[in-house]
Amino acid sequence: MTDTVNAFGRQSGESDDVVSAVDTIDGGRHLIVADITRDDAWLAMDSARTVSLDEWR
Repeated sequence: MTDTVNAFGRQSGESDDVVSAVDTIDGGRHLIVADITRDDAWLAMDSARTVSLDEWR
């Protein structure tokens, strides 16, 4: 497979697997989003600051 560069400057060629979960960090609930195909590619946000999917639609 040949690598290509998309509009954001990232190389593509392998699929990314992005997953999410709600977990407890320092006693508070957080939404975690991670690309499990890469090291250190994740973010966490206090779940009180997130919106539900139904509200977002």
